[in-house]
Amino acid sequence: MLIVGVLGGGYLYAQYRFRSIHKLHVGHEAYPVPGQSFNVLEVGSDSRAGLTGALAKQTGASTGQAAGKRSDVVKIMRVDPNAGTITILSIPRDTTVTLLANQSLYGRFNRINVNYGNGPSLLAQTITANFGIPINYTVQVSMGGLVNAAEAVGGVYLNFPYPAHDSYSQLRIMHAGCQLVNGSQALAVARSRHYYYNVKGLNVWPKNAVQLTYAQLAQYGWIYDGTSDFGRIDRQNAYLRAMIRRVKGSLGNPVAMNNFLSKIPQGVAIDDKFSLNQLIGLALKFRHFNPAAMKTYTLSTTSATVNGADVLFVDQPHAQQMLVNIFGSDLSRPTNPPPNEAFQTPGPPVISTAPNLARSTTIAEKTQKHKSPTTTTTNPTLAVSSFDPTPCSLR
Repeated sequence: MLIVGVLGGGYLYAQYRFRSIHKLHVGHEAYPVPGQSFNVLEVGSDSRAGLTGALAKQTGASTGQAAGKRSDVVKIMRVDPNAGTITILSIPRDTTVTLLANQSLYGRFNRINVNYGNGPSLLAQTITANFGIPINYTVQVSMGGLVNAAEAVGGVYLNFPYPAHDSYSQLRIMHAGCQLVNGSQALAVARSRHYYYNVKGLNVWPKNAVQLTYAQLAQYGWIYDGTSDFGRIDRQNAYLRAMIRRVKGSLGNPVAMNNFLSKIPQGVAIDDKFSLNQLIGLALKFRHFNPAAMKTYTLSTTSATVNGADVLFVDQPHAQQMLVNIFGSDLSRPTNPPPNEAFQTPGPPVISTAPNLARSTTIAEKTQKHKSPTTTTTNPTLAVSSFDPTPCSLR
């Protein structure tokens, strides 16, 4: 939708650019009803393919950490053309689901992100089988695709309430306030799940930080966001809103539009069921869409430790209530429900009403060495943590 939203040139040129975008053929997708709500599976791949130089080093591609391919980002975008609304449900990558394939490798139950090694078809099938969510289209973005998209629009504007740091993603925000985030730092924001922010406004990261506890780092003003992947999901949603705002701001600039369209095919793939005419029609319907109105939720889960590893289990009945509120009557009865903490697979509860979705549980910070705290944060709310970045504008 972002791609087509900036198609302001001639139709033939639009066709040329559309043909240059890599197409995915995804099996087990439901055929969408024309003019009605539809669901787009958005997959953020951890593939480092195409990254070179400093970016390759930043993501671990040069140290052998790039082996395999997993879906570090799993989002389902619910688009209602008639109401003009967009809702995004994020499924944390550590959510335990019932696998439909590769059970000899991963067992009957495992994290949802192991499904992506076989491509998006198995992931889409697994989501429908576990949650009853019909997938109509799929979009796939690699790390290189995210960087290219950011550079194509000249970066995005994000307001950081405090200086921020993440040694793992190499995020380094030196000062608070609204600022342009581009290239490697855009990727670092989207990848950050070991996020620190400095409440004293200091931007110096201690050289011996790896030897310090959370309490000791707090003496320097550095506070740890212990929500891990949940915090990363919130920051990704903020980045997405900022990207939409930035692209809309480029609509009147032919040079900027051409730059965006020329770089988008590098690391971005869309479903082969999308047609150019269909996407242009959607762009016209959503040309006045305010990204601040986009609703974002995270699947309700609880944390546990299995064989020494931190995993998440679907939290019922709250999760099913959320799915009903978002997808309504389009939900089907799951054929392979996800397991509970006893590794039983009961069907989801029957939900017929739609109360408030908001429900959040947060943990206290731990004061141990640098081992990421296990999180019980479900955070399926529209609220943004006070320390997280938000879209902004310097104009």
